[in-house]
Amino acid sequence: MIRRRRSTTGRTAKLATQAASAALFCVVAIALLSRPAIAADLAILSNGFSIRHEHRLVMGATTRLFFGADDSSFTDVPTAEITGYEKDPSPPLSLPPQASAGQPRAAVSTAIPSHSMPALSAPALHQVVDSASAAYHLDPDLVNSVIHAESGFNSHAVSPKGARGLMQLMPGTANQLGVNDAFDPQSNVTGGSRYLRELLERYNFDLVKALAAYNAGPQRVEQYRGVPPFRETRAYVARIVHEYNTKKIAQEKADKQKLAAAKKASAPAAKKTAGATHPPSKPVTTAIAAESPR
Repeated sequence: MIRRRRSTTGRTAKLATQAASAALFCVVAIALLSRPAIAADLAILSNGFSIRHEHRLVMGATTRLFFGADDSSFTDVPTAEITGYEKDPSPPLSLPPQASAGQPRAAVSTAIPSHSMPALSAPALHQVVDSASAAYHLDPDLVNSVIHAESGFNSHAVSPKGARGLMQLMPGTANQLGVNDAFDPQSNVTGGSRYLRELLERYNFDLVKALAAYNAGPQRVEQYRGVPPFRETRAYVARIVHEYNTKKIAQEKADKQKLAAAKKASAPAAKKTAGATHPPSKPVTTAIAAESPR
């Protein structure tokens, strides 16, 4: 009887172990299957910005955008602020490490596992960009476009040549700009904005030359007396200029629509005032004239 009891107990333990292993396998399989198989997508935001990401997870009112395949770097965006998704038409940002010294530094998508700083949410990043842009008299849309091209809004990004953070500062450049931690979003964007401003002043506010210098270095711009004949640099400049212009055109269109709506809304009130049986007093006329758009 004792032997049978031990045998039954052993079989029960073995079956329990197998069941647990099967359950664990199912959980892992479900997790892998449920993970969106989306690479290099753009999340289009209601404010005209876009965020490049590898895959995403919708969690009700919040959508988590992952910058890499290992899920170590991500940002949370209110689901209501995302108007849609598009495939990113640009080529991968990272280039082979074997690039020659004469070529521009590669923009990236590599996360640094040892860095534990959490990714900024979209609103927090906008505050960082707005603050740095105001300090160096830059258009926040331009700074955002540079960040998009440089790191895809990944604050942990590092290129094969060592450029780091949101605006991909090389260690030497970061030291010259007083940036002690290139992975800190505030420090990185502040330093990158200062460097961009210096380049704009250096090239008499020629945005194309300034962007080319930001990517390939001022020495290359001066060597070739303009944008260097590097495919990456030319694509980089064209991408930023196109994105920046697209935002400006969208903003102008939105402003025109708001102005048209305001005029349409004020028309009935003006018509009603004109049809009154007695003329309005002088103060009222002055107030209406002050409120009408010019």
